[in-house]
Amino acid sequence: MKAAEIKKLSVSELQEKIAAEQSALSKLKTSQVVSELSNTAQIKQKRRVVARLITDLRARQIAETK
Repeated sequence: MKAAEIKKLSVSELQEKIAAEQSALSKLKTSQVVSELSNTAQIKQKRRVVARLITDLRARQIAETK
């Protein structure tokens, strides 16, 4: 997910997207433990997407308080 796409989302959409991406990440981690993943780089990509979303949400919260 690109930064421009993230900036277009509202706060509630960001929270929903974070929850969805975190659940997808946990499913990927579980499937890696149970059986081999064909592309283990997916975990790294999902983790980074979640971090970007959380960072943008936090930046918005800080901007609102100022």
